[in-house]
Amino acid sequence: MQNTTQSLVINGQVSRWQVFTAQEALYSSAVQHIEEAAKNAIARYGKFSIVLAGGSTPKSVYQLLPKIDTDWSKWHVYYGDDRCLAPEHEERNSLMAQDAWLKHVAIPASQVHDIPAERGAVEAAAAYNETLADIGEFDLVLLGLGEDGHTASLFPGHHWDDSQAAVAVFDAPKPPPERVSISAGRLSHAREVVFFVTGAGKQEAVNNWRTGVDIPASFIRPKNGVDVYIFGVNL
Repeated sequence: MQNTTQSLVINGQVSRWQVFTAQEALYSSAVQHIEEAAKNAIARYGKFSIVLAGGSTPKSVYQLLPKIDTDWSKWHVYYGDDRCLAPEHEERNSLMAQDAWLKHVAIPASQVHDIPAERGAVEAAAAYNETLADIGEFDLVLLGLGEDGHTASLFPGHHWDDSQAAVAVFDAPKPPPERVSISAGRLSHAREVVFFVTGAGKQEAVNNWRTGVDIPASFIRPKNGVDVYIFGVNL
């Protein structure tokens, strides 16, 4: 059950913090949000573009998505980031989403756009820039928050080129060191952005975010603001 909602404006980012008293309630609300976003986008634009996050909370949400009522043929799936590992590696975000959700629904394979991260960070980022070149605004971007404040594969202390849609990442502080990430500027070019934040380990990152510390998550600044679905962290 959702029990509180708070709105903040910090460093140019509008954020709406929705606190849940049960993790299952967060999952359910997230699924409803995604279903409604898809319904609205398909009605308005004839298609729905979604950017996926990795991590355990998104995985739990993805496992519930096959049950929603939607026209899967209108969905276009992208990834906020991925690790430079083989496609079949268990730590690939694309494999997680495929196993948890995508293989169970009828989204055309040509509309699921994996980051070709197995080709190395530089080549994969260049390829994904081409993939995203003519996409326009994303309808919905899903993101997580790391204990250090990172989101996608944008890490504290790293600099990224917001003139690029996708950027090569080196020396990531958690393995593997090479990754590809959509830039903060491109992730912000979205009609809706939802962060999933669960677990007490995220407390310091949330505190920093809410007090104006420039963590990577704070640079996601869509014109309509961001929604933060939170459980297990004190505000």
